Amino acid sequence: MDQTTRASPVDALYRISSLAGKTGKTQEALQMILGEIVATFNAASGSIALINPDNGRLEIEVAHGLPQDAAQIELKPGEGVTGWVALHGKPLLVADVLNEARYFAVRDSVRAEMAAPMEDRGQVIGVVNIDSDSPAAFSEEDLKLLVLLTSEASKVARNLWLIQQLQTKASQLESVLNIGSRLVSKLELQEIIDSITVEARKIIGCRICAVFLANPEADTMTLYSVDGDSGAFRKLPPLPVNESSVGVALRRTRQIEVLELVKTEENLGVLEAIQNEGLVSLLASPIVFEGEVIGVLNAYTDHLHRFNNEEKRLFSTMASLGAVAIQNARLYKRVFESEEQLRLNERLNALGLLASEVAHEIRNPLTVIKLLFQSLDLEFPPEDPRSRDQAIIEEKLDHLESIVGRVLNFAKSSDDVHTRCSLRQIVQNTMLLMRLKLEQCRVRLSYEEPERPLTVEGSPGQLEQVVLNLIFNAVQAMPNGGDLHVELTSVTRQSVAWAELTITDTGCGIPDEIRERIFDSFLTGRHEGTGLGMAIVKRIVDSHHGNVEVLRSDASGTSIRLQLPLAHEEDAE
Repeated sequence: MDQTTRASPVDALYRISSLAGKTGKTQEALQMILGEIVATFNAASGSIALINPDNGRLEIEVAHGLPQDAAQIELKPGEGVTGWVALHGKPLLVADVLNEARYFAVRDSVRAEMAAPMEDRGQVIGVVNIDSDSPAAFSEEDLKLLVLLTSEASKVARNLWLIQQLQTKASQLESVLNIGSRLVSKLELQEIIDSITVEARKIIGCRICAVFLANPEADTMTLYSVDGDSGAFRKLPPLPVNESSVGVALRRTRQIEVLELVKTEENLGVLEAIQNEGLVSLLASPIVFEGEVIGVLNAYTDHLHRFNNEEKRLFSTMASLGAVAIQNARLYKRVFESEEQLRLNERLNALGLLASEVAHEIRNPLTVIKLLFQSLDLEFPPEDPRSRDQAIIEEKLDHLESIVGRVLNFAKSSDDVHTRCSLRQIVQNTMLLMRLKLEQCRVRLSYEEPERPLTVEGSPGQLEQVVLNLIFNAVQAMPNGGDLHVELTSVTRQSVAWAELTITDTGCGIPDEIRERIFDSFLTGRHEGTGLGMAIVKRIVDSHHGNVEVLRSDASGTSIRLQLPLAHEEDAE
């Protein structure tokens, strides 16, 4: 062939090597590379075929001078000249395709062909192929030059792929950070799980994304959320863990990949849904929080797909973020259930307090009435009707006295159930319970505690109620957020060892008109308040032989101190 019609090999090599700096798009760069190679050899047609990692077949990525339907051709390794080069990793020159049994015709007028493997770190990733309509159009020197140009093209492609991967990773990392921020700000369980499926599907680019939550008692999984066009999947009943591919990830607590679901799925309901939706491959990541398997996050594709390590890491990260968000939602629910229980306990305590006060007030005049009645020393003959009336009055007075006694005993019975408990542990549990409430109310918590447990004699439930009540009051005094400082320490005053808890807020302070009577019943500074919280705190603390007092309260905030006597084996430092 006339060499004057060819482009300069040196110029072509330079232009190919400089492509990485001219374009950031791999497809565009490959098209330009093929154009340079075709021009260098004055070829009639050419193509660059890359190996699809999912099915291992050669697929034409870019072409020059080939029919439009050539892009649909897929070659197995070893099939055709291109497939042979990919399989063996060696270049090949065919002087006349009519005499070559390995030749696979794409264009009828082709007579000569050259092909060279594209390699990345010793692995064949594709093949560069050029054709001529004349026999013996290419020489062995041409083949060596094609190998050189293909090697340079492989370097350019690899660099562009690395750049794209870095850009994709940066984008994905930014997405994951944004997703994590949004997830932890959500507090409703269903809303969180729906967000997980939506965002995971966006990042992975799969057909369907689903979350199953575990039911440990029944050894089943329940579908909680699906993102993607999936009518069949949404109707799935709870699945036995041992009868589904998804259950493997749950049982083994590790990520699993299934290339062909229809060949491995055992559950008939899931298999039917898979077939109806045309799903092929699966990636399942367990949702685990502190060793507890909460559920499974699944990605389904509608084509054979081998998930790469990057996709697996991203999906695992999404599952981990989901685990934290789900656990936050559960804790948040517990906070409000505990708050509701606290309010109920307040009402019950208030009822007990009222009953106790009323019974106490009734007992005094009742005692006087009974004594006065007995002092009348009334005696009537048995046949006198008044004798029967006298007996009934005495009986009913005794009955009333018995009722008053039972009410008083009931009101104080709960205070008598005391045990040795760690005040430090009680405060720690309360801090954990209040964590989400504080975050929601934009309250910044600082907490100081001693190394010792600070053992006290008392009712753990009542003491936790006291701490919760004091913190709730502090939070409600800071409607726009603020700082809450909790300090637990031990002190000795007048030879008595005390555990001392100080709670300080930056709220609006206690109104002057009620500050001196803050522990009175039915006294409140809030419209929605019952006026019972601090009265109950005072009553519980008194029953524990402790003290509670307001140290300071002004426009800059309030500081309240709670003191409880330490158990005998605890000596104040």
